[in-house]
Amino acid sequence: MKIKIFILVALCSLSTFAQQEPQYTQYMYNMGVVNPAYMINEPGLVRVGSLYRSQWVGLDGAPETANVFGNIPINERVEIGVNYVNDQIGDVLTQNYFNANFAYRINVGKTANLSFGLKLGLDNLSLDFTGQGLENDSAFQNAQTNSIDVGAGLFLFDHNYYIGLSSPNVIPYEIESGTSDILYKKDPTVYFMAGYVYEISDVLKVKPSAVTKWITGAPITFDLSLNALYANRFELGVSYRHQDAVAALAGFNITQDLKLGYSYDFNTSDLNRFNNGSHEIILIYTFDLLGLQKRYISPRFY
Repeated sequence: MKIKIFILVALCSLSTFAQQEPQYTQYMYNMGVVNPAYMINEPGLVRVGSLYRSQWVGLDGAPETANVFGNIPINERVEIGVNYVNDQIGDVLTQNYFNANFAYRINVGKTANLSFGLKLGLDNLSLDFTGQGLENDSAFQNAQTNSIDVGAGLFLFDHNYYIGLSSPNVIPYEIESGTSDILYKKDPTVYFMAGYVYEISDVLKVKPSAVTKWITGAPITFDLSLNALYANRFELGVSYRHQDAVAALAGFNITQDLKLGYSYDFNTSDLNRFNNGSHEIILIYTFDLLGLQKRYISPRFY
């Protein structure tokens, strides 16, 4: 019961400091979920994938997130990305949203590119306090809302680096209780991301990367990551999330078209007393939609 109360308090504090967008450790494999301008930029190839995250394992009511996504090149300059996300916090808060990203690329140098992205989607969020022992409390009544999701982004990239700036949601919304108190408030979120790929040898690449996140009324948070790719097949990495967690990442290209990734987060905050870490698994498949039979000896490492 104490743990349920803890989750309830955290839920009611979301508008101030908690997670309003789903948390991803392996965001680098689907950056389109936070930046609609992200492009795989491989005409003819379609990438689809799914991700599942179990956060704060052992904590009753902890978040669970499922994400299904795809990147579909339309031509050499236009790419569409799609994302469906189901985010669940216990039996109380459920968020489902589907969106489509439209990215357009221009050349800004010999090999550098700049893409502009727009995100459009629908967000459904519901609060259900049934079974929480709050049936007679007018401040905690079941509620739900539907909202239009609009986002935008910029993504500057070359074969060995990227820099991005985005806001995946620019329209705020909130859910009020029966006493007009705010139970949930979602404010615009701004992301800045960057990464650089160092080719140490013919078979080894190392990529430091970072992403920062800012939400109105909350401190800026950031992730720092270091990933290494060996023989374009085996990947290992570490990540640090400011005042929250450290993570270990591993990836394996089962075939040239199929990739499996896994990460484990260990909390460095006070939450580590209540949970056994977070697990995240991702599966990505790339296929040749147009039958061009392209085979990339050195695929882009982001």
